[in-house]
Amino acid sequence: MNIVVLVKQVPDSGSERKMDPADNTVARAAADNVVNEIDEYAIEEALVVKEAQGGEVTVLTVGPDSATDAIRKALSMGADKAVHVSDEAIKGSDAVQISAVLAAALGQLEYDLVICGAEATDSQMSVMPALLAERLGLPQLSGARKLTVDGGVARIERQTDGGYWAVEAPLPAIVSTWDTINEPRYPSFKGIMAAKKKPVETKTLADLGVDASLVGQANATTQVVDFAGRPPKGEGVKVTDEGDGAQKFVDFLAGQKIV
Repeated sequence: MNIVVLVKQVPDSGSERKMDPADNTVARAAADNVVNEIDEYAIEEALVVKEAQGGEVTVLTVGPDSATDAIRKALSMGADKAVHVSDEAIKGSDAVQISAVLAAALGQLEYDLVICGAEATDSQMSVMPALLAERLGLPQLSGARKLTVDGGVARIERQTDGGYWAVEAPLPAIVSTWDTINEPRYPSFKGIMAAKKKPVETKTLADLGVDASLVGQANATTQVVDFAGRPPKGEGVKVTDEGDGAQKFVDFLAGQKIV
């Protein structure tokens, strides 16, 4: 069973994040970058399947040189090897463009199963599994809270507000996971040391056969036009109810563009 798990390095959602006014993108170089939280659950699930079925787990990430930290975290948890797509031309790419890069990278790998987190904490778009399924012509099992693989078929319980749906698809398939599926393991000291010796292959767009003119901020389908920091907290507003308190309250919310 060959499993590819997609991993993304993102700015830590628990620390301060800033935008770069030079290009209206997140200032990642100055951010506290970590593995996307939900991707850790995807890594864990890939390892669980590997332990049950045998085979190997390959980590695949697209990102700058600093993304090697995220790769090492996955390798220290137990993944076997990694592919790191790094190319300056990718900077500022949107989800559609990144899906093309990931699809090209997956096209050079052998896999039975692709596992990824349901969303990234920096964008929260939750579209990558569907984009990849469309590009690769593979079935997508999304929002898994439980995964079983048996006899060339993947089965999941898809989490819903009222319970779950039982969904299955033949392999190869793409599965996205939520944080309800497992509890990620902590890397052991032995795992951390072993990760330093595991192979990490770095690829460029040219290696993948992807035209650099099709990616990057200048060619993205979306862009940040402007941004502003959160305004300082002002003084509170006291509303005296003289029979019109409700209307004053609504007017205040309207003035704040809340309603």
